Amino acid sequence: MRVYLPDVVGKGYREFWRCRKRYRVVKGGKASKKSSTTALWYIYHLMKYPDANLLVVRQVYNTHADSTFAQLRWAIRRLGVEDLWEAVRSPLELRYKPTGQRIMFRGFDDPLKLASVTVERGYLCWVWIEEAFEIPSESDFVKFDLSAPRGAVPPPLFKQTTITFNPWNEGHWLKKRFFDTPAEDVFAITTNYLINEFLDECDRRMYEEMKVRDPRRYAVAGLGEWGVAEGLVFENWRVEAFDVEGLIRGEEAWKWRCVFGLDYGYSNDPTAFIAAAVNKADRQLFVFDEFYQKGMLNSDIAREIVRHGFQKERIRADSAEPKSNAELRQYGITRVIPAEKGADSVLNGIAQIREYAVTVHPRCIHTAAELSAYRWEVDRVTGRGKNHPCDSDNHLMDALRYAMADVRHFHPKETKEERRRPSVCGGVTARDFKGGWT
Repeated sequence: MRVYLPDVVGKGYREFWRCRKRYRVVKGGKASKKSSTTALWYIYHLMKYPDANLLVVRQVYNTHADSTFAQLRWAIRRLGVEDLWEAVRSPLELRYKPTGQRIMFRGFDDPLKLASVTVERGYLCWVWIEEAFEIPSESDFVKFDLSAPRGAVPPPLFKQTTITFNPWNEGHWLKKRFFDTPAEDVFAITTNYLINEFLDECDRRMYEEMKVRDPRRYAVAGLGEWGVAEGLVFENWRVEAFDVEGLIRGEEAWKWRCVFGLDYGYSNDPTAFIAAAVNKADRQLFVFDEFYQKGMLNSDIAREIVRHGFQKERIRADSAEPKSNAELRQYGITRVIPAEKGADSVLNGIAQIREYAVTVHPRCIHTAAELSAYRWEVDRVTGRGKNHPCDSDNHLMDALRYAMADVRHFHPKETKEERRRPSVCGGVTARDFKGGWT
């Protein structure tokens, strides 16, 4: 089978494809093709260079299965070479059958396995760090960078590390190192949905509507610009993979409670659902699941809640929609209850969340996008901030405020006996949660 690469890859990545510098760094908005293009590049070039091998890294190893591993397998199918590759699940690995070349997957959460990566044939010359925003410090990156890939490689091979991520916050170390003051051996670009000719009209219309309604969110999620740090409603947050099951079933499981919030939308605004694990004693809040979509009927919402495995949980939903809440109960979401509202409920809810250090799982891209764009209103005349947030980029934020009402009524010291149960997190178990606990 012969394929014409420009038809497969599309436009916008010519320099990226030809780059041979030591670091190749791509930040971009959603649907910018950065991960799919990177996956295509690696499959094509591994078959072109029979002595090359690839190491793929993320902060947490278990997140590879549904991201990089799946993306590389997609690239193999896209290039029509499925018969030439073997996929191994335990441990995750892709092998090129004609030569024995390997694509290996590791996590920063297991430094011993990360440091011991070797190949039997050829050279470990390429590294792909996906969702690099998860790496909290530059020192962690430098420590890894000094160890892999190792040694010299003979021409025409070359050593290169490719770094891809969504730019949620301008305060991240990636900005200063690779974009503000890049070294000569760095190639850094910003990509966005405008160069993705594979999007359909529905996708493009979504971004054009976002451009008008939520310009700050559009700048980050659409155009791939850095999320601002100044004037944000929530500043103490980060994107990082974590093990939810470890939180709710570990030695200190009794400290945690899972909470769920739902904000209704339809034509202009999306329906927004959020799931979080909260440690009231230590002021920790971990967002682990979401869905976010326009045009959802109540039957659609119910199906999505069931699909995510949360149909038995108590869900705080917008109290302005009593009819929708009643319909969800008819569809089997029996524990949906109205959110607590009242005078200053928005500011009080924001103040409660601001007491917590918020960690967002990388799969919750809409939550990260809202956190990076949710800002205080500014007086157009004086330029000073007002004491209320902008009425945009707030659908998941509203859902989170609703959900946090259950934390106010939660007393960890009274629930230690529940440690014997499968889960103390609102009844959620690994079996129930269809989305996975990684």
